[in-house]
Amino acid sequence: MRRPIQAILLLLSGLGLLHISLFTDLCLRYVKEGMRPMLIASGAVLLVLGVAEAWSQYGPGRGGEHTTHVDAAHDDGHGHDHSAVPRVAWLLLLPALSLLFYAPPALGAYTASRQPPKAVPEQSGFDPLPTASPVPMTLTDFTSRVQQDRKQAIKGRTIQMTGFVTPDKRSGSWYLTRIILNCCAADAQSIKVRIYGDPTLSANTWVSVTGTWHRGGTLGTRSAQVALDARTVKKITRPVNGYTDDLPFPAS
Repeated sequence: MRRPIQAILLLLSGLGLLHISLFTDLCLRYVKEGMRPMLIASGAVLLVLGVAEAWSQYGPGRGGEHTTHVDAAHDDGHGHDHSAVPRVAWLLLLPALSLLFYAPPALGAYTASRQPPKAVPEQSGFDPLPTASPVPMTLTDFTSRVQQDRKQAIKGRTIQMTGFVTPDKRSGSWYLTRIILNCCAADAQSIKVRIYGDPTLSANTWVSVTGTWHRGGTLGTRSAQVALDARTVKKITRPVNGYTDDLPFPAS
């Protein structure tokens, strides 16, 4: 790979990072919101390096003679130019171009179906549930209350949660899912609640679900099934940052 191509690669990589982190929200498919400033800074640095590399090649007084002189200076006398980058570096063009023209899709049902649910932390006590109905709740809070709340405050209450559809092999049920990132897509973990009710919705469809706890096991203990009998299932727009387990949108 010659130096002009190196400059192009740096420029493309810098523009790609700025595209997904500064001008769009695509970076939130792969990293947490807090990583965005670092991606912007990295993109800016790569862009500056690419411009500097191009300037050193084609700036005023830096034409073909300069390039020939540099290449000759790195020749070992046997016709081999050791200033060239290994050919494998060409593969870096692919991710650089993908950041600009084809961003890989967000993690979803395929990932969630191939990993166990994220373990929820132990809680010694729970705040009283609001009197509103349905009760907006995260999947993590629902899981904790089903299996740890000895007061069984969730019993008989109508709950509202949001997430995306992950199909299940069993007929008549599916999973409401959220994927949570600690840092980036490489450490993604899923939190899932089984939903009883069989909507004709495809995988990765974002939905708002209301319903009541599905009886199974002893509520407030580890034997309780983390499941909901769905009363309503409505399609919603995917949140900008879907890699969180946030409260659902207000009930309409």
